[in-house]
Amino acid sequence: MVNELSTHRTGLVVLDMAGTTVADGGLVEQAFAAAARELGVEPDSADHAAKLEYVRATMGESKISVFRHLFGDEALAQKANIAFEKAYGTLVDGGRIAPIPGARETIEELQEEGRTVVLTTGFARVTQDAILDALGWRDLVGLTLCPADAGGRGRPYPDMVLAAFLRTGAVDGVQDVAVAGDTAYDMLSGVRSGASVVAGVLTGAHGDAALREAGATHVLGSVAELPAILRGVG
Repeated sequence: MVNELSTHRTGLVVLDMAGTTVADGGLVEQAFAAAARELGVEPDSADHAAKLEYVRATMGESKISVFRHLFGDEALAQKANIAFEKAYGTLVDGGRIAPIPGARETIEELQEEGRTVVLTTGFARVTQDAILDALGWRDLVGLTLCPADAGGRGRPYPDMVLAAFLRTGAVDGVQDVAVAGDTAYDMLSGVRSGASVVAGVLTGAHGDAALREAGATHVLGSVAELPAILRGVG
């Protein structure tokens, strides 16, 4: 997928999904609870509470990486991940997600300005596709990426941002990339990629202090504020 180079300084915009462009109402925690039960973690136990706290702290990271940390054994991690994806998909199919207010309009506005928009997630492809289908977003952007599409490493690694840069050919350097997300891991991924704009949004998992500590160049009320920021940059 190769585009002509954008005339904008920030001609490639890499946007997170859940918490940034998509409101899921805490479905990650609900799906985690289902996965934990399947692996024998007692609800309301100290073990469950500790694992849930880690899930909250690592929002934005590839879910299989989270489960590898929590359960140690690769087979258990894979089992937990499959259970998580199944539970999350069921919740999505039940109509439990919606766009962040103004998100679709923001994506369309950015594209109308000549910027290339890529949607990324820490979920597996099957879950990402379920979200896109539920929202009617399959054709909204030209490229969507999950960790497997970028070699298997999700955030906080910069791989998905760099994959978007390489696969779109939209800009002539990583300094012309803007990244937006709702977690500290999104910010770290953007900083490590070399993006010039790394915008945190306050519609998801982490607050102002955590986003700035992780390297946010801007903190916005929502993704709807991003076009104005990028117009100021170029």
